[in-house]
Amino acid sequence: MGSNNLSGVYKTAKKNGTVYYRAGITFKNKHISLGSFDDENSAHAAYLEASHVLKDDKCTILKYNKDTILPYGKWVSLINFRDTGIYFQTPIVLGRSYFNYHLSQDTVLKFDMEDLFYYSKHKIMKRGNHYFVADYGMQVNIANRYGIKNWAVIDKDYCFINGDTTDFRRENIEVFNIYQGVSKITSQKGNTLYVAKIHLKGNYVIGYYESAKEAAIAYNKAIDIFKSKGINKNYRPNYLEDMSPRQYADIYSQCKISDSVLNASIAVDNP
Repeated sequence: MGSNNLSGVYKTAKKNGTVYYRAGITFKNKHISLGSFDDENSAHAAYLEASHVLKDDKCTILKYNKDTILPYGKWVSLINFRDTGIYFQTPIVLGRSYFNYHLSQDTVLKFDMEDLFYYSKHKIMKRGNHYFVADYGMQVNIANRYGIKNWAVIDKDYCFINGDTTDFRRENIEVFNIYQGVSKITSQKGNTLYVAKIHLKGNYVIGYYESAKEAAIAYNKAIDIFKSKGINKNYRPNYLEDMSPRQYADIYSQCKISDSVLNASIAVDNP
């Protein structure tokens, strides 16, 4: 609809005719949108605050408080732009070898630089103890980018080496188990083994195997055995993409399954 006398304020209207005000600022030849407001004074106040942030290097992220007009994410983006000359729409602050994603004042996530392009285009959200992004219309758990499966349990299937669950740098993430129903163990003789288990009113031990892939296939075989006995629970089979159908079939036919699974005869209703 047009500009106003107040700096950084632009008057516009919704489709239903409701008038509102947009705030924006230009810094280092880049125009930055600051958001929408119900009245022009609020929009102008946001412009003045942004101007202060961009011009005063003593204005830090730590000085953000409940009286701040700009959203926290925008405050972070402006400070990073001021200090690095690079503007991100998401609340990213660049470091020397990694970057921080300021999800909130209480939650700051760390990532490798190789993830910078992805998170500069994807807004992170939190639900419970999990972090998600919207990708192709779906909510995707960011842990999947680092080999952590949705079913994985922290300190059992994976861990953060330094104990910091907000540090998603790849060097800090160790994944122990990449297959459903499979756990890495150490035998009494000190050898590494993989135990496969399947749940059915308690855990059934399928068997112990020398490789994770063999244990994963044994888990799939146990699913098939249960199905043959009319036990049709919603089990998720393992997918071994780097294995040919023949290799898979050979291991499938040879892997031994425990008697407890072979003799399963519990009647279970379909979910």
